[in-house]
Parts: sequence; structure tokens; C-alpha cells
Amino acid sequence: MTTAVTTPVKTADSRRISARVRILLWLLVVMTAALAAVATTTRSILLRDVDQRISQLLTQETGEFANFVSQGVDPETGERFGDPRRLLRVFLQRQYSDPDEELLGLTRAAGPKPHVIRQRRDLPDRTALWRDDDALTRIFASGAASGTLHRPQGELRWAKVEIDPAGDAAPGAFVVAFHADQERALADETFRTLLAISGVALLMTTGIGWAVAGRILAPVRVVRMTAAQLTEQDLTRRIPVKGRDDIAALAETFNGMLDRLERAFAAQREFVDDAGHELRTPITIVRGHLEVMGDDPADREETVRLVTDELDRMSRIVEDLLLLAKAERPDFISPEPVQLAELTADVFVKARTLGDRDWVLDGVADREARLDPQRITQAMVQLAQNAVQHTVPGQRIRIGSQAHGDRIELHVTDHGPGVQPQDAEVIFERFRRGTARRGARTSGAGLGLAIVRAIAEGHRGRVELRPTDGGGATFVLILETSS
Repeated sequence: MTTAVTTPVKTADSRRISARVRILLWLLVVMTAALAAVATTTRSILLRDVDQRISQLLTQETGEFANFVSQGVDPETGERFGDPRRLLRVFLQRQYSDPDEELLGLTRAAGPKPHVIRQRRDLPDRTALWRDDDALTRIFASGAASGTLHRPQGELRWAKVEIDPAGDAAPGAFVVAFHADQERALADETFRTLLAISGVALLMTTGIGWAVAGRILAPVRVVRMTAAQLTEQDLTRRIPVKGRDDIAALAETFNGMLDRLERAFAAQREFVDDAGHELRTPITIVRGHLEVMGDDPADREETVRLVTDELDRMSRIVEDLLLLAKAERPDFISPEPVQLAELTADVFVKARTLGDRDWVLDGVADREARLDPQRITQAMVQLAQNAVQHTVPGQRIRIGSQAHGDRIELHVTDHGPGVQPQDAEVIFERFRRGTARRGARTSGAGLGLAIVRAIAEGHRGRVELRPTDGGGATFVLILETSS
């Protein structure tokens, strides 16, 4: 014997991420991207400002030295400087450099290393340019007026002004050097501070966002829970509406939908009950006659006639129900250009064959409209048949049409017993008949006027019951259409 082994199956709900979590994740992604962009942009701006300030400082210092070379005089002799070393010493004695700045004078010496003239001010041994023989040699020998050195001690920005010697004096150069690491470190420290602040802001955003999202989505959860508890037997639950925001509008819309569903299910149950009753009656009649049918030929013939008549009535009920079901489909109406005068005349000719009445063509609308001629003819003939069933031979029935702008009206008027005021609305519902017009002559199931209303609504119109001069009933198809 084999034993079935059941394996737990994960439902879609177990893998679903809630809207609250999705909102929070998207908020964190956007906030992270925004804060990272702000921090990165701030760092870039700070580093750009550092580069601009260093460039301005180098330009300023070299410009001041160039002016001193062209205009300065030796304070001891009162003459122009002839020796580059004397020129550099006098100039450097009069300068004050920034903390990360070095002002140096270089002249050619006997060896490969240039002779250094500097201010009486020392930077840390590990960073000072005047202690870096290799860097000094490269700067002095360079043909460029400025440049950048990437040393193990850090990045160094420099600029120089070369001095043309007079006579046998050794050539020299004025060098401005700026150690950019300290300035860049400040920018990096600001960047790290922004990142730390951003992290704290993200944590706060997470908490606040979680609380706010929960508060906003609380009505949505109520909607979901209410929808989960709804059944076909219990559609009475409603969502409490609070506030005037979009969530409150959603709750109102959902409550309206529940109202429509409740009415639809009630109408469906009533329809099923009425349809069952209407179909059960002919079936009971057929079964009863077949059970008591004897061997007498005349009796058998009468039974067959009654059974056939009931089956025909049941067939008409089924056809009407199928037609009403088709009315919900988009292809129920097939509009086309139709001449109203010709359509009204055709309906009148067909209606005259329904019974011995005083038929009158009560005016026609001479214009063209887009509508479904077969469905309109079906509705008008049904109204005419309804009028025949509630009048006696010789009574007048009028059929006509009128046009009022984009609206057209087709009417059928009889002078029968009329419709009671309390029945004016219910007679257009399925399996409903007016009390004053319910008689022995009609064998319908109460679907005719429901079909007429479905055809009118399919044309974006309606059917109305209007008072009739002298008594009776006037049914009017009002259709909104365009030429």
C-alpha cells in the first residue's frame, strides 16, 4: 500500500511583499541616492574650490615676485639687483607664507642639487620641499612654469619664475609650493561628516516612513480585510469613511461598489427564483398532463396540444432569457445609418398584423440616425404586442416617432386599462407585471418590457411610461443619437 505524502505549498501571499514595505524600500532607495548625490557633489565642490584657491595663490605669489624683479631695488645699494641670490633673499625676507605654503629661492650650485634659499620657517621634515633634493632638482630643471608632484609625502602643487642672471652670476628661480593634502583632507572630512549625517537621516526616515506608511495604508488594510470577509450571502459590511483624502475617497468608492454588488446579487437571486418559478410551471403542467393521459385518441390529442403549447411557452422564456443575457455583451447593438421615417413605417406595417385594432401612424421623424434597426424594430413590436394584449378589438393603438435635436423618440400608445402609479417602475424589471394590466389574455413571463429597456439602454437611451389623454398607456423609447 502506498502512502500519499503531502508537501507544504507556499502560497502567493507568503511570498508577497506588503505595500508598506515596498513604499519604505522605495523611500530608502530614493533618499540614499539623493543623500549620496548631495554628499558627493559637496565633496566635488569643495575639492574644486581647493584647486581654485591654490591656483589663485600660486598666481598671486609668482605675480608679486615678477613685479619685484622688474621694479625692486637693493636696499643697501639703491640699485637694481644684479645677483639672483641677493634678489631672492631680500624678497623672501619680506614675505609671509600660509601654513601649507613654501616660498623658496633656487640657484645653480656646483653639484646636481640647486642651492636653496628659504624663509626662516620650517614645515614637518617629512613634507618640507626644501628637504626633498629630488623634487627640487626636478622643479629647477623643468621647463614648465607650474606643475604637480605626486610624492610619497603627498601631492604638491608648484609654480616658479626663472631669473635671468646679469654678468657671471648663476641663474636662479623663485618657487612657490603648496601642500594640498591638508586642504583635501578637510574636504574629505566634510564628506565623511555628510555621510554620517545621511546615515542618521536614513535611520530617522526609516522609522518615520514606517509609521506614516502604516497610518496611510491602514484604510487600505481595512478594505482588504473587508473584501476577504465578504461572501455572496453576506454583503452588508461597509468601511468607515474618515477624512476627505484619497484614501477616504477609496473607501467611499469601495462602499459604493459593495452597494452595487449587494443589489446585483439580490437581483440575481430574485431573478433565479422567478426564472425557476416561471419554468417550473410549464414543466409541472406537462408532467401532470402526461401522467393522466389515457388511451382515448381525443384525450391524447388534447394532451399533446397542451404539452406542445407549454413547451413553446417555455422555449419563449428561455429565448428571452438568452436575449437578456446577450444584452450585457458589447456586440448586442450594431448601429448603422437608418432613415427614421422608413423605420417607423416598417414597424407600423409589422405591428398591424398583431391584432384587430384601430392602428394609427402617429407622425414620423424625417431624419437619419445611427441605431440598430433590428433591435429597435424588436422593441417597438414588443411594445405593440404589449398594447394588443391589454386592449380589445377595435381600440386605437398609435405608433410614431419624433426628433428633438440629437434625441429621437419612438412611441406606442394604447387606450387600455393603463398602468397603476405603483407599477410604473417595476414593470420594466424581469418577471414583473403591472397589477392593472395583469390579465388572463397574456401568457408572457414578464420579460417583454425588460427586453425593451435593455435595447434602449444599449443605444445609450431609456424607455419611459407617460400618461395618455383619455386613459391608457404610452411607452416611449428615448434614444440619444447623432445624425
